[in-house]
Amino acid sequence: MTGSSRQPLLGPIQKLLLVAVALGLAVTLLLVRGGLESESPMEQLARRSLEPETALSNGRPTVIEFYADWCQACREMAPAMLELEKATRNRLDVVLVNVDNPRWQDLIDRYDVNGIPQLDLFGPDGQVRGRSIGVRQPSELQSIGEALIRDDPLPALRGMGQGTISNLRPDKTMDTAVTTAGPRSHG
Repeated sequence: MTGSSRQPLLGPIQKLLLVAVALGLAVTLLLVRGGLESESPMEQLARRSLEPETALSNGRPTVIEFYADWCQACREMAPAMLELEKATRNRLDVVLVNVDNPRWQDLIDRYDVNGIPQLDLFGPDGQVRGRSIGVRQPSELQSIGEALIRDDPLPALRGMGQGTISNLRPDKTMDTAVTTAGPRSHG
């Protein structure tokens, strides 16, 4: 027998079936990953986030969240942070700073980040108004945002300090890094 008389490995029906299975797996994977808009709330916030220096100097109150991609508490709070950002757009800046990015080491040191999520809260003049450490519920984030926008006293919540952050080291400039314990050492 010659090579031309051999049967093809896959017939037309098997090829069609294989294509259908591959398409089904692709659609399933797309749906499992969140559809076409597969960015998580944290990724959306990080992508839309202003530079911290811009936010602190544009005349709007600012919330800077120090976070990490691996932080379950940060991921848990991200949908509420995204909702806060959307609800207060052009009235309140929500800025995300990833503690694992060496680019932000100066801010991590300056604001003495020792645990995440950490929210540092600033008035429209860029001055520190307070700090919140730990997960915040959507209603708490809304109250914090409204207080900052109205320039009212911050709500009295567990894990939140008001006024000047005592651990803030104003003598450190944005480009001076000091090696201190970081968020991972307290996690």
